[in-house]
Amino acid sequence: MKGTHIVTILFLVAIIAIVITTMTNSGAYSNFAEAAAKPGRELHIIGALDHIKPIEYDALKNANQFSFFMTDEKGIQKKVVCKSAKPHDFEKSEKVVIIGSMQGEQFVAKSLLLKCPSKYDEKKPVKFGDRKFGSNF
Repeated sequence: MKGTHIVTILFLVAIIAIVITTMTNSGAYSNFAEAAAKPGRELHIIGALDHIKPIEYDALKNANQFSFFMTDEKGIQKKVVCKSAKPHDFEKSEKVVIIGSMQGEQFVAKSLLLKCPSKYDEKKPVKFGDRKFGSNF
């Protein structure tokens, strides 16, 4: 076999390995039940912040860690410990996506994404009556 054939085969094997790794790490969102069944495996979980329970954050003690309670889309609620700085306006989030793994009874997130409430309402605009603003209207 020629050297170029061997290099080509190794290159193709590397490409296939990268594609397989990428496909297994990406995918749909998970939930806390699946995370509990697969402890230590990194998952993405989408849910809603529990506004009744407190958010624990002490910037003087550890500015890169805070915890909160979240309810996933299946209705399961867990404590989430996030190993990053608390985002500005975190409390106003509609949805939260946490990325991390289950450790014991709590989910340890290495990062999170927020879906903040829209500044635009779905209400109809105010009616202007029967006023005409030009000849083309």
